[in-house]
Amino acid sequence: MAEFGLVIPQGIGYVRSKVPELVEDATNELPGMFRALIDRLLDHLKWLGQQIEAIETQIKVWHKNNADSQRLTEIPGIGPIIATIGNARNFKSGRELAAWIGLVPKQHSTGGKQTLLGISKRGDGYLRKLLIHGARSLTYYASKRISPDSWLSKLMARQHINVAVVAQANKTARTVWAILVHGREFRPDYALKAAA
Repeated sequence: MAEFGLVIPQGIGYVRSKVPELVEDATNELPGMFRALIDRLLDHLKWLGQQIEAIETQIKVWHKNNADSQRLTEIPGIGPIIATIGNARNFKSGRELAAWIGLVPKQHSTGGKQTLLGISKRGDGYLRKLLIHGARSLTYYASKRISPDSWLSKLMARQHINVAVVAQANKTARTVWAILVHGREFRPDYALKAAA
């Protein structure tokens, strides 16, 4: 549409609200076939939105009927979508789960000297993104309300915020593994003491 001089701000909300108005406006110079194509794309976008809502409803129903999923959502930064992580017993340790998600540093070794690089970004990218978003919200919360003596606050004081976010996501993945494998409940008081 920009080729015809019709520009809207980025974002799905603007597409849903502004594009139908532009297509219906007879004063612009959009060709008839192009208007029909845009209408079909808008219909497809509505259909995708309905599919997303249906899948989210299924996830919520599954979450209400699954004890493991409910226990996981007690962990700050974890919601019902992340709680569908699957069988944690497929992994030998929490570190292995974090590595599968791609939240551990890549290593480069030469001459007996190990160098840690950025995160590996292997594994399930969507799950990694959700964990990192959850961890980012925790770091924001920590900067406002958590004690400066907490593990996360100390880490944020000495490292770049993105390093702290990934470290928190890694810790969350390890906590998820421990809760699923050992069948325990999440205890925030214990988590804060262990992290300090």
